[in-house]
Amino acid sequence: MTSRGTVWSTGRGRVCPICGWPAADCRCSSAADQPVPERVVARLRIEKAGRRGKTVTVVEGLPRNAAFLKELAGELKRFCATGGKAVDDRVEIQGDHRERLRELLMGKGWVVKG
Repeated sequence: MTSRGTVWSTGRGRVCPICGWPAADCRCSSAADQPVPERVVARLRIEKAGRRGKTVTVVEGLPRNAAFLKELAGELKRFCATGGKAVDDRVEIQGDHRERLRELLMGKGWVVKG
């Protein structure tokens, strides 16, 4: 009769039982929604790397709040008449729309950098 403990281990330490990542890099704890601050500071930048030459405008530095990001992504996509998505703590909009997005976000009273 043998115990049913760990048979083999790479020595990575504690592992989260929910997501399976090491406890130091657990994805579950970062998935909790953060409150939306009164003063939002957004950073605009362009990405092409890893997108087969296609340009994407990234709005980052946003709070990790799924409902807030989903609503913001929808608003930005409608405003720019293009596609996009909300990912972690940023929104990606297809194409170069930095100037249009800067005006919209500053109109909301946000601080926009980049």
